[in-house]
Amino acid sequence: MAFMKKYLLPILGIFLAYYYYSAKEEFRPEMLRGKRVIVTGASKGIGREMAYHLARMGAHVVVTARSEEALKKVVSHCLELGASSAHYVAGTMENMTFAEQFVAKAGKLMGGLDMLILNHITNTNNPMTVFIDDIDHVRKNMEVNFLSYVVLSGAAMPMLKQSNGSIVVVSSIAGKTANPLIAAYSASKFALDGFFSSIRVEYAVTNVNVSITLCILGLIDTETAMTGTAGIYNAEASPKEECALEIIKGGALRQKEVYYDSSVLTPFLLGNPGRKIMEFLSLRNYNMEIFINNQVLP
Repeated sequence: MAFMKKYLLPILGIFLAYYYYSAKEEFRPEMLRGKRVIVTGASKGIGREMAYHLARMGAHVVVTARSEEALKKVVSHCLELGASSAHYVAGTMENMTFAEQFVAKAGKLMGGLDMLILNHITNTNNPMTVFIDDIDHVRKNMEVNFLSYVVLSGAAMPMLKQSNGSIVVVSSIAGKTANPLIAAYSASKFALDGFFSSIRVEYAVTNVNVSITLCILGLIDTETAMTGTAGIYNAEASPKEECALEIIKGGALRQKEVYYDSSVLTPFLLGNPGRKIMEFLSLRNYNMEIFINNQVLP
């Protein structure tokens, strides 16, 4: 107890003060000028707005989604807004081969990659229903909303290592708290947190200079979200244009997490310093020599 009072509690106090009050680098739009950026799920909603913001900042942009006609319009407007270059590749993230090949094609179009923004979700006709036994619905959510993110990030890693780049993962409050009627969607978002938060620690320990930003969003006023929640869920929706900009800022500043919600309490309630402390302390239990050398015990 004496040790805790003398050493541990002061250390925890310093940690919490740093976590909540440390000065943040200021975002500047020129940070994205000339940067090579992929945006998935970019035919509408938040993804489209991110493409437009990036274009205004002078980035090179490659966008993807299912709708080729919508992507053509997005690319055309990106060029009008001042993008250094803009291209599209249409396809579905249900196809993991397409996901992997898309990254390679985007890299060739831009001559490399600085930022990978993963934003797409599966297309569903019944987003808010009580789960009974629709395993296909769960599988589709996990494949598109989670597994394709893993495939895309894996394919992008060689280029991101070369550029000391960034992975930006668009997630949801539903990936941090229990949310009824969207169990499959929520599971896929929890999976994103578990996977990308884990490899963020791996990168830090093994000195891989690729940042991972997890974006935790509340209800956003996209057409898809407004249609899917109409008459069922009545929270205040936040503007997609501002949301898109906050995601880009978080990625450019290499923040670990971005919270964007109508409630100012969300980042304080979900930031969870206790989890950060446990993750830090748990590293003491690893054989760091094997960890760093990427070896596996028999």
